[in-house]
Amino acid sequence: MDAIEVDGLEKRYGEVHAVKGVSFAVARGETFGILGPNGAGKTTTLEMIEGLTRPDSGSIEILGQAVWPNPTRVQNHIGVQLQKNALFENLTAAELLDLFARFYGVPLEGRAPRLLALVGLDEKADSQARQLSGGQQQRLAIALALVHDPEIVFLDEPTTGLDPQARRNLWDVIRSINQEHGKTVVLTTHYLEEAEELCDRVAIMDEARIVALDTPAGLIEALDADARVSYTDSAGDHTVYVRDAQATVLEVLERARAGGETVHNLAVKGADLEDVFLTLTGREYRE
Repeated sequence: MDAIEVDGLEKRYGEVHAVKGVSFAVARGETFGILGPNGAGKTTTLEMIEGLTRPDSGSIEILGQAVWPNPTRVQNHIGVQLQKNALFENLTAAELLDLFARFYGVPLEGRAPRLLALVGLDEKADSQARQLSGGQQQRLAIALALVHDPEIVFLDEPTTGLDPQARRNLWDVIRSINQEHGKTVVLTTHYLEEAEELCDRVAIMDEARIVALDTPAGLIEALDADARVSYTDSAGDHTVYVRDAQATVLEVLERARAGGETVHNLAVKGADLEDVFLTLTGREYRE
């Protein structure tokens, strides 16, 4: 049995068709990413799975139980870190964890220190939420999502707005939740590197639909290209995906020499998820 099964999800807000026929499954113990630009439908999809937003049509099962029309029956099995967190800013990190444990009716003893250690906030137990940096608040929010020991953890753009060091610190936390603690993790992101780094499989969403779903390596392999070669000449900007980058560069330079032209901004790089997105959508990835 999969951890999550989603079939034919649809959601409209007036004239806006926010989610169009989205279907996928997430295996137990997997880190599954939903990648796409802002407005692609990632958060709406996640909120329907979490039981926060009712779908117009389609079905969702978590651990074999239907989420709708009664989402409360699965919510003890999931932990949710929302895109925007509103913490009680005058409570300390330890007090917040104890408060959330009471909400869930789970034992308090030893829970706060253990969770703070997991997210690297051991020394911040007595710090008020308002005294924590953005990255520390995000890690605390993840600890709060884990307070009742859920089987599945949802993280909605967990590193948005963080500096590069804080982002990578949070990546380590997410890996630990999955690899060392055995949780199924579902995360949304609009950072290509993040999806490639963390996820076992990635669903790419664009314009409310899933346009591709595979492992990061599988998505890149499907390009049938080892490298991207880009350059500028009198005819404009060019980007080509090729198996033999060296031969392509030599051909571009020879053609330019023969025509008396100059090539500018010549660059070669290995294919990655950015190239997958560009190929699938016909435009540069946008945040």
